[in-house]
Amino acid sequence: MAERIFFNAVLEPNRPLGPGALGLVVGFVGAVSFTAGILFALHGAWPVTPFFGADVALLAWAMRASRRASRRRERLVLTRETLTIDRIGVRGETQREEINPYWLRVEHDDPDLLGADLALVSAGRRWIVGSFLGAQERAHVADALRHALRQARTALPSD
Repeated sequence: MAERIFFNAVLEPNRPLGPGALGLVVGFVGAVSFTAGILFALHGAWPVTPFFGADVALLAWAMRASRRASRRRERLVLTRETLTIDRIGVRGETQREEINPYWLRVEHDDPDLLGADLALVSAGRRWIVGSFLGAQERAHVADALRHALRQARTALPSD
């Protein structure tokens, strides 16, 4: 007999540009930088031209890092007996935490505060979840998880 699931959510960061759009942005910036570098070189300011290539390289690196970081995931599954947090890293490695939900408390006191953490606290330990989510998304997850915890605590064993 399957255990009743009170909360099941996969938290993931917002998606960055797709590969095609990323290529267009980097290509456009590269074309503008190349044109500006040529113009500067023609006017005798050739020492600044390498910086025009460096800005394109940094932009491409930042976009690649953003796409890579967007592969992170967190899956929260709440049953009457456990809250399971599965953290899936950018390379696909998984880290699992299992917590007794009876003593678990959701801390997200000031959702309007920029960077306010959504924390799960139990027995002196603290787990931060959804750190990559926006403020409204974290507040929504906190409310839904609090509601699900109340349901799980009051559910009868046969539910």
